[in-house]
Amino acid sequence: MNKKAHFISFEGPEGAGKTTVIQAVLPYIEELSQRKVLLTREPGGNPVAEAIRNLLKAQTEPEIDPWTEALLLAASRREHVVQTILPALKADQVVVSDRYLDSSLAYQGGARHLGMADVQEINDFAVRNPENGEAVLPELTIYLDLPVEIGLERIFSNRTDKIDRLDQAGLDFHQQVRNSYLQLAQENPDRIQTVDATQSPEEVLTAVKAIIEENWR
Repeated sequence: MNKKAHFISFEGPEGAGKTTVIQAVLPYIEELSQRKVLLTREPGGNPVAEAIRNLLKAQTEPEIDPWTEALLLAASRREHVVQTILPALKADQVVVSDRYLDSSLAYQGGARHLGMADVQEINDFAVRNPENGEAVLPELTIYLDLPVEIGLERIFSNRTDKIDRLDQAGLDFHQQVRNSYLQLAQENPDRIQTVDATQSPEEVLTAVKAIIEENWR
């Protein structure tokens, strides 16, 4: 990495422990960067995007069309970029997002079989900076990798009050998600740093801190 990351995203399959790691590492990022840190998430991050999140999380009958899902996520991401991420970056804050574009590529592009290239194409509009036309992308993405069986076991053992329709997708779906993430990490080694999430929480946090420290040297 050739520049300090003011925009950091965290990615991972279900049950990887992203939210826990992010909460634990935020004070460290703030101390290291000497900047205010904005924590946000996808889908979500502002009222319009959060409304879309609630729609996507709900169980529907019939099941939502995969392209509708992808387009709604892109619309949510657009609001997130324009209303939340760019203002924070302009204010010289560090933005930490729980999921971003890679999630759409892995879940909709890979697991929903829409194709990563096609999902990337619709998101090219979503992440475009309205002032200069450049893509608003993280300088650093930390991917927490975890075998699917372990992740799903964690979900159904510990998160019974939060299980949503994605959690209930089949094993093959979640394996496709993980395979897609691994492909993205292989294709983007300068941006995506992989952490083994089968380690203890303390070991995972230590690994994440080391990556962030290396980035801010």
